[in-house]
Amino acid sequence: MDSAHLVDLARDAQAPDPLSALTATAELARGLEQRQATLVGRARLDGVTWSQIAQALGVTKQAVHRRYGGDRLLGAH
Repeated sequence: MDSAHLVDLARDAQAPDPLSALTATAELARGLEQRQATLVGRARLDGVTWSQIAQALGVTKQAVHRRYGGDRLLGAH
């Protein structure tokens, strides 16, 4: 999902109709999860440590490694 689509979804999440806003919010959350996984993978390829990634995400090193460590990053492109 590209950045422009994420921006559109963020705007749509402000819709007056709560169901439309919820639909946009759910899709936005999925898109941001995918984007975050991709960025974690890129960071690792660039030599960024798990500790540095964890700090950027505001979580523990263990949490970020559990979520993105090992083979889980292979599908995050």
